[in-house]
Amino acid sequence: MRAIILSAGQGKRLLPLTESRPKCLLPVQGHRTVLDVQLRGLARCGVTEATVMVGFGAEQVEQHLAENPTPGLRVETFYNPFFKVSDNLITVWLARHLMADDFLLLNGDTLFDAPVLETLLSSPEAPLTIAINQKSSYDDDDMKVSLNGGRRLRSVGKTLDAEVVDGESIGLMLFRNSGVESFRGALEAAIRDPSSLSAWYLSVVNGMADAMHIETANISGLWWGEIDCPADLFEVRAFFDERDEKPPARTYAP
Repeated sequence: MRAIILSAGQGKRLLPLTESRPKCLLPVQGHRTVLDVQLRGLARCGVTEATVMVGFGAEQVEQHLAENPTPGLRVETFYNPFFKVSDNLITVWLARHLMADDFLLLNGDTLFDAPVLETLLSSPEAPLTIAINQKSSYDDDDMKVSLNGGRRLRSVGKTLDAEVVDGESIGLMLFRNSGVESFRGALEAAIRDPSSLSAWYLSVVNGMADAMHIETANISGLWWGEIDCPADLFEVRAFFDERDEKPPARTYAP
């Protein structure tokens, strides 16, 4: 199975840490970067191919990948020349040629323990399954989801009314069978709208929810992290420092 990782952006909310280095190359576990941890997690769960969508700092990412191969995983990159003027819908649309068989789609700032991906991969078969987390409250940055009864997705977006929110998307999803072609078609339709330059790909998923069966896989209680701001980065680093046995002293360079 292939994974597509969306790592084209700079991560401006992490400035000055990302002034000259893309977010995906920030170290989070000793010398291991965000991207290293993602790729190792994918390989551990049996994924054999990964395409990293790059933009800001593309040459740095490609050099890092060449110098730090992940055993068991063939990794390539694909460049988004529009990364400075677009949001991630354009990056996903540019990856549509890679969507031929079942695949995983992963945000470039989402980290997870292997049981998270294992839960998603072992979920009941559906055209699209989205990994979600549930918690006591949600903030403006959370990509909130509303469910139609049990696990079926009704809608997804940051601005859902609090009374209909049932969880949050963690930025990890699995497309299978008819869901692959349906998503490609929805991307082609969405890209014709001039507003697509500033749109998230999850707006396309939201638009598909009425016509297609979209399932969710609940990973609540398992560890995952999203790095949007310095506080998130500190929290993820603290998690790895605490979990690793006898962690050495670490100095994280800016």
